[in-house]
Amino acid sequence: MPSEFDFIQTIRQQAAKQAQSAGDLVFGIGDDAAIWREQTGRETLITVDLLVEDVDFKLDYAPPRWLGHKALAVSLSDIAAMGGKPKFALLTLAIPPDLKSQISNLKSEIFWEEFFAGYFTLAEKHRVQLIGGDISSAPDRLTIDSIVIGQCQAGRAVRRNGAKAGDAIYVTGSLGASAAGLKLLLNGARVGDAVRSPAFRRQTFASESPTEGGTTNAIQSAMRAHLKPEPRVEFGQRLGELSLANAMIDVSDGLAQDLAHICEDSGVSAVIDFDAVPVAAEISLVTVTPDDGFDLAVSGGEDFELLFIADPKNEVALMAFAADCQLRLTRIGEIISADPSPSVLLRRAGTVMALPIRGFDHFATQ
Repeated sequence: MPSEFDFIQTIRQQAAKQAQSAGDLVFGIGDDAAIWREQTGRETLITVDLLVEDVDFKLDYAPPRWLGHKALAVSLSDIAAMGGKPKFALLTLAIPPDLKSQISNLKSEIFWEEFFAGYFTLAEKHRVQLIGGDISSAPDRLTIDSIVIGQCQAGRAVRRNGAKAGDAIYVTGSLGASAAGLKLLLNGARVGDAVRSPAFRRQTFASESPTEGGTTNAIQSAMRAHLKPEPRVEFGQRLGELSLANAMIDVSDGLAQDLAHICEDSGVSAVIDFDAVPVAAEISLVTVTPDDGFDLAVSGGEDFELLFIADPKNEVALMAFAADCQLRLTRIGEIISADPSPSVLLRRAGTVMALPIRGFDHFATQ
């Protein structure tokens, strides 16, 4: 029966296949700690994300390949939101009995083969090297702890506190598809069989087999948005390198709540236009009225788009960079002075009102 150390060795071998040629990594996996060489004129960015089964995901609807992808993607998105370049990753797993590392059971072997295929595929795409982590047992739920280390030029990290009156508010992509996908998944929809690997199709780890076809492209798109988000790494890095964003955050808890974070840290208020917010088409799958669709788009969360504040004089350049990255970019409002305190306002049909701040709360999920 393969042991914990055999499992670690398997991961180490996969990481070694994708070792970077960058000279700043002195030594990766294999000792008590990894070693990298600091570079003059650079600053280090570090982020961590915790994914807990039945809180952040459910194994009965999350394909393991996509779960591996998402485990890394959520942390890459944080580095992108700081205008940085991701370099290294660490991964810690607390594994429950039914997924114990390679314990001669087909279900486990396929799960971890798929999980790391998704993880390393995304790592290779963004030239990120896994340099360490840890593995332990968990009594009942899979827990994934993802750390990503990035870099930016000294003084160029984009924080949340740089917004000022007169700036414009921009967001990449569209909003709400992930929230729509989650609603569909919780209501019983499942990822189509076509996206699953042959090995996965031979062995189902959930209590029931996944839905076989018959679902619309929109439903599959919504579920993919939730289960396999694409972090905006290249675009965020460009914004940081060129100092085009005064403040930035990734949309993880919902646009309204994340914009409120920027306003609070910057000491300003924001006005967003109802008709300008890019509501994802997939929202129509789970809502009836435009008002309901808008509410879900601004409060649903886990879109992992970039929400940033910039001087509108740079809009032509911003749109050009977005086009180069094959990204939709939308101006959705502007920053105003806080009077009397930071707030987020909604402008609709000539009327301005307070926008309710709702978003994801981990402590409200139990």
